[in-house]
Amino acid sequence: MKEASRVQAAIEALNEILADKYPADNILDKYFKDRRYIGAKDRRFIAELVWQVIRKRLHLKEKLGGTVSARLFVALTLGDVDLELLFNGEEYAPEKLSSEEQKQLKMAANFNDFSEEAIYECPQWLADKINDYKLLDMLNTTAPVDMRVNFTSREQAIARLKKEGLFFAPTPLSPIGLRSYERINLNNCMSYQDGEVEVMDEGSQVISLLCRVKSFHKIIDYCAGAGGKSLALGAMLNNEGIVWAHDISQERISRIKKRAERLDVTNIKIIQNVTDKDYDRFILDCPCSGSGTWRRSPDAKFRLTPARLNEICQTQAELLEFGARHTASGGRLIYMTCSVLAEENEQQIEHFLKNHPEYAPLDHRELWKNTFDLSVYPFDSDKWLKFSPLNTGTDGFFFCALQNNTQSC
Repeated sequence: MKEASRVQAAIEALNEILADKYPADNILDKYFKDRRYIGAKDRRFIAELVWQVIRKRLHLKEKLGGTVSARLFVALTLGDVDLELLFNGEEYAPEKLSSEEQKQLKMAANFNDFSEEAIYECPQWLADKINDYKLLDMLNTTAPVDMRVNFTSREQAIARLKKEGLFFAPTPLSPIGLRSYERINLNNCMSYQDGEVEVMDEGSQVISLLCRVKSFHKIIDYCAGAGGKSLALGAMLNNEGIVWAHDISQERISRIKKRAERLDVTNIKIIQNVTDKDYDRFILDCPCSGSGTWRRSPDAKFRLTPARLNEICQTQAELLEFGARHTASGGRLIYMTCSVLAEENEQQIEHFLKNHPEYAPLDHRELWKNTFDLSVYPFDSDKWLKFSPLNTGTDGFFFCALQNNTQSC
């Protein structure tokens, strides 16, 4: 593809992304699937330009006086290039810049009076909730590629990946994690295709290990989604015992079967109606704002609204109540989110505990020490764990294990 055609492709994808109706990665995936003639190098150029624009979206919008325009966002992001050569109006190239667009770009070049939300690239109402500008900065960086090993050792996985020209190092916290700062094409990665590694953020790996599942436990991953944690738990159990997986979306949970086949995980069973009340591990990886994953999905913050956040919080509270009724005496109700917002995390737990004196948080410092051979405890509280790019170098996660102290009859 000519460079002008690449630029036009980025503009086309951004026109849909900036409407804030669907996740950017889904839109990009579909865009490329519908245009299989686009080569790997061209795809990389287009994708990188698109993500550059998304990460600077509020910055670009203020430069343009509040205008939201994929064409102008791209033109500004391209920087010191001859825009007339790229915006030339030829076939498959962007239309020529109008006189009004050229005027806007000249004004933007001299703009420097940015608001707080543009500086931190976060809608102000969300920035106020997070109230940590170092964290906001980190959430707008690019995340590394994290994987977990699956039925193999880290050393063997690293060696095989190296033979494929992919260079990974061990993650600092997870004993089953690998990390790379280079982009990976999973379609061309045989270690991935053969099921020896699986994409999973280090924080998510650590949280799975902290569930401390055993083969004799009755385990349910109640909000399993596409099964990432279920599959990790199944592998940790070495295919012994059963991990029950449930999700309200049959489309999402149906993906588990294909993933399990690739990973050779055989102890996952899907359940539609959950009625038993004696689960030893009732795991709630709750629907949430996803604010902890903004490094990977920076567009998500623009699709979130105060009303939607309130709905999410209500759902989380209802799920905690449901889990409380289905956890065995002496069992653990485990609550987790990929959020950094207090109302989805510690505030949910505090409200729950007021109504459920029979539940109490584990000593998470002890849980951490008994799970990992690490001298450092990177958290402020013993009642729960709050992961973030600042303290753990991972996505933002919240984890709280609650023990059901109800006396058995």
